[in-house]
Amino acid sequence: MLSGILGSVVIVALAFEFINGFHDTANAIATSVYTRALTPKKAILLAAAMNLVGAMVSEKVAMTISSGLVDVALEQYVILGALFGAILWNLFTWWKGIPSSSSHALIGSLIGATIVFTMGTEHILWDGVIRKVIIPLFTSPFIGLFIGFGFMKLIFYLFSGWSQSKANKVFSKLQIFSAALVAYSHGNNDAQKTMGIITLALITGGVLDPGSGVPLWVKAACACMMALGTSLGGWKIMKTMGGGVTKLQPASGFAAQTASAVVIESMSFLGAPISTTQVITTSVMGVGSARRISAVKWGIAQNIIIAWVVTLPITMILGGLSVFVIQFFV
Repeated sequence: MLSGILGSVVIVALAFEFINGFHDTANAIATSVYTRALTPKKAILLAAAMNLVGAMVSEKVAMTISSGLVDVALEQYVILGALFGAILWNLFTWWKGIPSSSSHALIGSLIGATIVFTMGTEHILWDGVIRKVIIPLFTSPFIGLFIGFGFMKLIFYLFSGWSQSKANKVFSKLQIFSAALVAYSHGNNDAQKTMGIITLALITGGVLDPGSGVPLWVKAACACMMALGTSLGGWKIMKTMGGGVTKLQPASGFAAQTASAVVIESMSFLGAPISTTQVITTSVMGVGSARRISAVKWGIAQNIIIAWVVTLPITMILGGLSVFVIQFFV
């Protein structure tokens, strides 16, 4: 039986996953909807199903979140404060239509909450933060950019003799596969962050033994909430990702999605909780640049990059402030 505050943590964590759904999962299907390879309804159903499958496959990222960032037993209200901080930033960036990172919002908020709770930084596992968060934060988007650029150049080379109508017809079908692949990889990485937070809460609450892994009900609940969020609120950011950064055709949409999936899966294998948002965005930029540099709307790209840079420090502040306020009531 879950205690009142532990139950509250689980509920708020699932609310975060719902917001993550309409904030982040839209990125996985935006290009296929924009290029009309899939109808919105089919894209959402595909994303929901593949997110669920991906979420069930691995626990590496979830275990990084639950045991690889802090080395102190946190009170439940601290985890609650971390979730509130991440939710506030996600709602703000969703309102502005900026595809920022829910992953780094959650991690930054958890770090800030822990610092306020312990009144110091000695309980932050900085080695884990640097290796599993900071380094992938900067490397994975660039890898997505270069792979997207190279993959699009390869498509130009291999299919240069095709007519536009033939290419659109073939790559519209291939985009169904690439959309499924990127949704699967999204579930295998992004859905696990909230799983890790709930697992951390269950361990510190004495409900779950350390090292016992992520319970099946946690995996299923997180995957379902993410799918529900996608179906209800994904359009605001989907518009930015689908056509705001660069104009996409089925071939370029396929290239961007496939490049994204390759990078996300590679990082998931390493247990790195990367920003799928960043990777998908830079893959789209790389694909647009392969056509010509001016094809990318760099003004929009600049706003996205600024959001990436400020997400960690701002959410550290929000997480810390949330815990500071909650302490007056507990």
